[in-house]
Amino acid sequence: LPVPSVFTRARRRGWHARPMYEPDDDDLAAEEQARSLRAWEKHYQDENTWEDLEEDESGRLRMTTGDKGHREKRRREIAQVAANSHVCKGMIRFLYVVLDLSYAVNEEDMRPSRLAVISALMYKFFREYFSQNPLSQLGLVVTRNGIAERLTELSGNPETHIAALKEHLDAAGDMSIQNSLELVNISLAQLPLYGSREVLFVVSGLSTCDPGNVHTAIAAAKNAKIRVSVVSVAAEMYLCRRMSEETGGMFGVSTSQHHLEELLMAHAPPPPLNEEATKASLVHMGFPQKRALDQGAFFSGRGGEYVCPRCSSRVEELPSQCNVCSLTLVSSPHLARSYHHLFPVAPFEDLGEGGSAAERCFACRRKLDIRANQGNDNDDQAPSVCGKCTQVFCFPCDAYIHERLHNCPGCENGFKRGD
Repeated sequence: LPVPSVFTRARRRGWHARPMYEPDDDDLAAEEQARSLRAWEKHYQDENTWEDLEEDESGRLRMTTGDKGHREKRRREIAQVAANSHVCKGMIRFLYVVLDLSYAVNEEDMRPSRLAVISALMYKFFREYFSQNPLSQLGLVVTRNGIAERLTELSGNPETHIAALKEHLDAAGDMSIQNSLELVNISLAQLPLYGSREVLFVVSGLSTCDPGNVHTAIAAAKNAKIRVSVVSVAAEMYLCRRMSEETGGMFGVSTSQHHLEELLMAHAPPPPLNEEATKASLVHMGFPQKRALDQGAFFSGRGGEYVCPRCSSRVEELPSQCNVCSLTLVSSPHLARSYHHLFPVAPFEDLGEGGSAAERCFACRRKLDIRANQGNDNDDQAPSVCGKCTQVFCFPCDAYIHERLHNCPGCENGFKRGD
């Protein structure tokens, strides 16, 4: 005999079966719309950022939420930099950026495409890298169609790399990790050991087309004391993670466009120095003078406005290395800006409710609102005080001093509160 179902038993005992939930047309339409949204559209759809705007007294639009969290995050980063000041860092870096220009960068999971987003972030990274490392050099390599192509040699001018990348943004074929590693190994292995040798891969694809054993190239990079880091745009590749772990580099996978920017900018400051990979030594440096080149004059070198103090040959840009006598050529501002990693400005203390706030910011002379000391999350002033000179600064000036200026104006001028 057939076994009666649960629903039949319930009817015989007088129970009422609970009706199943059936989604209506509105729910089905919402699910269909959510599936049709792209990644960048879901980001704004979930946060509803347009609801966080309001008009201030001057008629400008500003964010009303998230200001306090943003301030706390930046101050944590400033405090972390100050806490890591005792860690030895290299002032001279030799970095090759390997950019994946395979067919995978044409995906449209980022607005408007991966290629547009990655290229814009690379332009920003080049400028930030030389801002954080004035004495360092950078080179650019692209991989596509299974080969690796060096676009720029190691140099200290970010505009050179930006112009070269803008002219070679054609994506095709597959990337090749082995060819890229072998290409940069030849260049970095000849450099002196007082500078750190680094390679940064920006990977979009999920496969690599190599002519031989890629692990041989990874072992060669490890033996040459080259630090390889990888920023993956799409997903994690086991080969990339293993390559980073064996060479002591960093590995990260981006989850969004904003996260991709954070991962890239994390490679701009100098990493902790590996004692086994670098050797402390005195470096001869020259400070060339800028002289205009007379028309029809004879000169040695590639030409340029800077004259080497040792051999009087001419170079085009600073910092660089003389092509005739191999002397490292820098300028005094480059050398001075490199010391802020060794002696960072101590983080300022946040003024609590009982703190005595000044009427104006010491740096920008902006009038400070007392509401910033009373926990108003929507106020972007949030004054803080320097523990040494006791001068009060607004939050934008606080962030600018620690992230860009690297010197406290009150301490440099010898002023204290009340002077």
